[in-house]
Amino acid sequence: MGSGVRTQPAVTCFAPERYSVEIREIGLPEIGEDEVLLEVVNIGVCGSDLHMWLGDQSWKVPYPLVLGHEFSGIIRETGTRVSPAWKTGDRVVSETAAVVDPNSPMTRRGLYNLDPGRKGFGGAVDGSMTRLVAVPERILHRVPERVSMQEAALTEPCCVAYNAAVKNADIEPGDRVLVLGPGPIGILCAIMARMQGAIVAVAGLERDRKRLEIARQYDCETLTNDIESWAFDSGPDRLGVEGVIDTTGVSASLETAMKVVRPAGWISKVGWGPQPNNFSLDPIVQKNIRLQGSFSHNWPMWERVLQLMSCGRLDVKPIIGGIWPLESWDEAFRTMHSGDIVKSVLKAN
Repeated sequence: MGSGVRTQPAVTCFAPERYSVEIREIGLPEIGEDEVLLEVVNIGVCGSDLHMWLGDQSWKVPYPLVLGHEFSGIIRETGTRVSPAWKTGDRVVSETAAVVDPNSPMTRRGLYNLDPGRKGFGGAVDGSMTRLVAVPERILHRVPERVSMQEAALTEPCCVAYNAAVKNADIEPGDRVLVLGPGPIGILCAIMARMQGAIVAVAGLERDRKRLEIARQYDCETLTNDIESWAFDSGPDRLGVEGVIDTTGVSASLETAMKVVRPAGWISKVGWGPQPNNFSLDPIVQKNIRLQGSFSHNWPMWERVLQLMSCGRLDVKPIIGGIWPLESWDEAFRTMHSGDIVKSVLKAN
């Protein structure tokens, strides 16, 4: 690394109080023998980053914590045990599972995203909203030539959506699927459902109008009211929709999902929040509904998503609302939080 400056700026959440985020200088990383040193190029701002900025996240944060887990970068150095297939200059993206127990029963099944000891970048260990990051070789993926680094930075939320709408849903061509929430994950889930041949509606609030306009670009219907009317009255048998994907992070939205899903239908819940439910779950039993949680992703999903991006089937460009330098993180956060855009992306260098 040479004998120059030994620190780097990082967007850091330092306390649980609202707006406790600032640029701080942190030490440069040292890579282990099975890690690469990644020069970060672009970082997507996630809803979880905004939750930590607002102090209303659902998990315990080890303050101070560098934010960011959606990132693309260029390999600048490799550890002594890293495969020679990875070379300096390679364009890559990294998964979020920074730390996993290789002996966990879930890891051994390939479901390391569900390893109880898993620690993710930007959630439990320092993340990617900085210049240089040490990344384990096991979670690297090559960025295809046809995919820009800005687009590649959205691979992670695309994988979250793939898991929720493909692996943890049950969609057949012609199914009617309601997506609750027009945030980045909601719109990406809608895209994944459309790819499988579903008729999709994305529901949001009046303040979500601009985001809903993006959903319409992906051939989705959009709703700000009359959700039950679309679910029942526009269907062929008035029994409700085949499936609901709940991305809102508001517990009360599950009540809406249970109302509009048809008997023997399914709900894929990917959004989470700390609020108590305060309503009955009896409809799950009465209607024989399958309620499926969906968390994170694993290696095969990343390869599938990157392939979809490379061949042009998955176009995330309309979702990117702007690119900000790392030092302008506050403007990027506020713009995304306002609902004026779907996704903010930072540029690290």
